[in-house]
Amino acid sequence: MTDTQAAPTAQRPNRPLSPHLQVYRLPLPAIASITHRITGAGLTAGTLLFAWWLVAAATGAEAFDTVQGVLGSPIGLLILFGFTWATWYHTLNGIRHLVWDAGGALELGAVYRGGFLVWGGSVGLTIVTFIAAFALK
Repeated sequence: MTDTQAAPTAQRPNRPLSPHLQVYRLPLPAIASITHRITGAGLTAGTLLFAWWLVAAATGAEAFDTVQGVLGSPIGLLILFGFTWATWYHTLNGIRHLVWDAGGALELGAVYRGGFLVWGGSVGLTIVTFIAAFALK
């Protein structure tokens, strides 16, 4: 082997393979898709929580008071807030997918605008839902 040839054991630059999460930023449509899947899974857990509430309501006052106590606690309210946001996000993003299935809003700019609308709309509707819920108390 000559001096100009590199030995097979020569060190190579230590760099990540591309695309790598440290150098590659996920686009908004990818983040929206991942979030849609996560909220779908979260809605399953939230539906079990809702079923627990319904069973407790049918069982009697003592069971219902227990569930209300859990859901009325700060952690319970945080879980309900997350469940409400997941519901709104999943609903709005589902409508966005229906528009896409019909052939609309498929241009890149419209896809990004739709993503921002879904994120903003879900946060706004969650806040409105909680304001309305506490106003009715």
